[in-house]
Amino acid sequence: MTPRGLILALKSPFSGPPTTGPRASALPPDLLREARRRLGILARLLIALAIVNVVLGHTLFPRLHVAWPVVADVIVASVTCVSLGVFLYTRRAMTDPESFVTLGLAYEVVVAAGVAAVEHVSLPESGMTGGPIISRLGMIILMFAAIVPSTPRRTLLTASIAASMDPLAMATAIAARHLSVAPAHLLWMHIPDVLAVAIATLISGVITRLGREVRDARELGSYRLGALLGRGGMGEVYVAHHRMLARPAAIKLIRSEKAAFDGTEHAQRVAQRFRREAEAAAGLRSPHTIELYDFGKTDDGTLYFVMELLDGIDLDSLVERFGPIPPARTVHVLQQVCASLAEAHAQGLVHRDIKPANIHLCRMGLEHDFVKVLDFGIVKSRQPVTEGPQLAIAADRIIGTPAFMPPEMATGGAVDGRADLYGVGCLGYWLLTGRLVFSGDTANEIIAQHIRAVPVPPSIHSPFPVDVSLDDAILECLAKDAERRPPDALDAARRLAACDVGEPWTEQHAERWWREQLPRMEASAVGVATGSVISHV
Repeated sequence: MTPRGLILALKSPFSGPPTTGPRASALPPDLLREARRRLGILARLLIALAIVNVVLGHTLFPRLHVAWPVVADVIVASVTCVSLGVFLYTRRAMTDPESFVTLGLAYEVVVAAGVAAVEHVSLPESGMTGGPIISRLGMIILMFAAIVPSTPRRTLLTASIAASMDPLAMATAIAARHLSVAPAHLLWMHIPDVLAVAIATLISGVITRLGREVRDARELGSYRLGALLGRGGMGEVYVAHHRMLARPAAIKLIRSEKAAFDGTEHAQRVAQRFRREAEAAAGLRSPHTIELYDFGKTDDGTLYFVMELLDGIDLDSLVERFGPIPPARTVHVLQQVCASLAEAHAQGLVHRDIKPANIHLCRMGLEHDFVKVLDFGIVKSRQPVTEGPQLAIAADRIIGTPAFMPPEMATGGAVDGRADLYGVGCLGYWLLTGRLVFSGDTANEIIAQHIRAVPVPPSIHSPFPVDVSLDDAILECLAKDAERRPPDALDAARRLAACDVGEPWTEQHAERWWREQLPRMEASAVGVATGSVISHV
């Protein structure tokens, strides 16, 4: 799906008029238009060179005893006609800029075939049995890499096809003259063309990267991008700086070329998820929910969120790095998660992906261990269940995260706020034990256990003494039947608060832990609002 189709799929208040953008180049539209102009200049240049070649072939070459057969005139005339067509096409102002990238790559192969054919149709026998030769084809490959702003992968493929024209043309000439030349020798003679392919790919990588940096720096509204914070399957998260305000932020980008990778249906799901996350986050005011400052799209179809920048670490990284945390701190964290969910549930929203990577433990002003819930990307309004059982675990996509998926979501049942409380139970289990509630070799295997297997109490695996009251509170959240879980997030928070955890976790405890384990400079570098970076649409 093109970026135009992706934006049309949004159909949201902020989408505005549809725009086009180069999925193949990642360049800003104005720079792509400049590339179109350069492609037109190149076509005119090649027309001029073709005319010069024909004139020299009929005047100078015979005096130098260099053959110029009639077939060379036919080949040059054909390439000239193609070049004229390319030039005229670049003059069309209303043409989608992306089409010029594809046109330029196809034009490169045609020109390469013509150049290789002309060179080898007049090449003497001695030229076919010597060592490596530097042909004009290498110059053509490098020239197109600099002018046609394609991605490195597409440049590598196109340049490789173009480079293959030399040995192919020589093999044809050898067969026509009934010469005996080993196939390996043909490849050896054209090693310079292989080097040209490698250099062209590097050139394309540099142009694409610089073009993306220019686009990002110029076309994200009032924000200037800084350091990369995280990268996922569908996009990246950067530090962002407002041009007028001193307040830093985090900006999540969903690349148009990434969104279009799997075709129309996938791009529409990405667009719908983007709209849901933006609308859901914009309507939530809990201090424990990530704050959304801005959202929108760039001219080339890149979707973006601007969020508060968090000084802290997500719970996944926390446990992986520092190990399980004591019961008092676990309860302190889970109560804040419940506070965020309570507001969302009151507005009829279900997060549906509560997991450690989506929960950030932060330093906010003078407070420590302040929880922020991130990534409302698969948030859903409560609605009646569709008739008939259906698994939500299609092989090509899983809605949610298998290790934290409530049974009713896995089986396609009715989903309400109690599904998020199941995630809270999984989260508490992870914090207390450093282990998942269930594990397996495949996603389906894990989900099957969430549907049928009975979890063991976290106290069995925790390195800390866990009172039976906290065991019960966690296992209540992990009940297979949603009716047996706490009725809402506030009730779950009250049950957690009533657990016997020994000495409560206080601000003094938290401040000391942060000072000793995660100093401010390190925290800023370790954890900010990267979330899951749209990795599971």
